[in-house]
Amino acid sequence: MTTTRRTLLAGSAAVATGALTGASAAEAHTRPGGKPKPTVVLVHGAFADASGWNAVAARLIGDGYPVIAPAVPLRGVAADAAYLASVLATLSGPLVLAAHSYGGMVITNAATGNANVTALVYVAAFAPEQGDTLPSLQYWYPGSKLTPEALDYRPHGTGADAYIKKEVFRDAFAADVPKKEAALMQASQRPLHVGVFEEPSGAPAWNTIPSWYLAARNDQVIPVAAQRFMAQRARARVVEVNASHVAMISQPAATADLITRAAR
Repeated sequence: MTTTRRTLLAGSAAVATGALTGASAAEAHTRPGGKPKPTVVLVHGAFADASGWNAVAARLIGDGYPVIAPAVPLRGVAADAAYLASVLATLSGPLVLAAHSYGGMVITNAATGNANVTALVYVAAFAPEQGDTLPSLQYWYPGSKLTPEALDYRPHGTGADAYIKKEVFRDAFAADVPKKEAALMQASQRPLHVGVFEEPSGAPAWNTIPSWYLAARNDQVIPVAAQRFMAQRARARVVEVNASHVAMISQPAATADLITRAAR
């Protein structure tokens, strides 16, 4: 089904509703035995925004989970992690963090030391060890089509931002998404500050927090071999799907199911 701008706005409203009600309604969303369901925090990656989680968020909200999908600044690993950590500090009760792509770098750093985080879910995402950078993981195994040559660079006062070129966006990023939807995603993509590519990750939260991983077999951004390597290193429970890099968009049911498993 083709996604229109109206559909995206409606989906964003659904996520926003979950964000506004999530923390305050946590006590009302209970599991058998009277325990509150954890708040699910959905973290987007580079070249994207929170609307990519719309279909997953709708399923989770429908199942009674409090949901929040914050906007990641995409300015730097440490800066983005600090921002997310500040958001998490406003939420009470257990938390499940689910991240896509670069968002995996963010949750791996933001969750460190937060006792409320009970699970990490990586969806075709980076799960770095301390000292890893995006390129060191993305190009460790061959197959990524999101090379430096596939990006447009736009300078500004504090450096430059990177965008995926129009002619490679769908093939590399969202091959199993309808053309019109992929075109809208390309037009509205949020850029990543180029400084992120050289910034190493810190101590990984997956050392102490249980993790799950949804590996996308047809990913042309992070080769599935790299995903399997990172998942094994993080001792994650792994599910694989036939999906492009945006598995949460093309496989929302499988994604929501894995998050639900982690939340239980």
